[in-house]
Amino acid sequence: MTTRFTNKVALVTGAASGIGYAITKQLINEGATVVGADLNEEGLRQLESQLKDKFIGVKADVTKEEDHEQLVSKTVGQFGKLDFAYNVAGASKAGVITDLSKEDWNFTVDLVLNGVFLGMKHQARQMKKQESGGAIVNVSSLNAHVPMYSGAAYTSAKAGVEMLTKNGALELARHNIRVNAILPGLVDTPLTEGFNSNAEIKEAFMERIPMNRAADPKEIAAPALFLASEEASYVNGASLLVDGAWAVSGYPDLSRWF
Repeated sequence: MTTRFTNKVALVTGAASGIGYAITKQLINEGATVVGADLNEEGLRQLESQLKDKFIGVKADVTKEEDHEQLVSKTVGQFGKLDFAYNVAGASKAGVITDLSKEDWNFTVDLVLNGVFLGMKHQARQMKKQESGGAIVNVSSLNAHVPMYSGAAYTSAKAGVEMLTKNGALELARHNIRVNAILPGLVDTPLTEGFNSNAEIKEAFMERIPMNRAADPKEIAAPALFLASEEASYVNGASLLVDGAWAVSGYPDLSRWF
């Protein structure tokens, strides 16, 4: 435990589970105060009970611009500033291109890409007002670089998050705002339970991951916190792969399961 984030205020979307939960807890362990957003109200209330006055949970839909405006407004109204923002929330609806409905494509792109855009827009507006600037970390994916059978919407949206991050770094550096991306590989979260609980699929993944295991969410949170810290003060527009060396080996063929 360190105190490198003492007196810092962070906003985390997707805070009630998985990577967002791990980031939230680690930020607080290192001294920050966190406003966490999620659609899972029960999960947010549990976090409030655990983390007491260092955490405030807000039910929010990241695809709605007004929810982002209210999130930032509540954060600043309660704590006076916004130092860090983590755009983590995401999910997908799978389908091969020839069968994927427009509705499922739109659901995925709206949540994964548009949700990050809207978050960055309002987070950066607030940070621009502050002389101290800030740092934004977006959760993209290994799939920004590596295609996945039946995952066209997700991979396209995550690739968009990576480029949006780079564009944000270009535009916001002059305002002392850094924007970086984390690109996780397979992580043991509720969203990947289908992969991790199916022995055949899990074996196919393990054949491609040199470290032969999925990441614990805490192993994604640690580099995500580094990117917001002073240790990364000259890191801007970066895409940090955190995948157990998966990207160097390729993606398993999932076609027999879809």
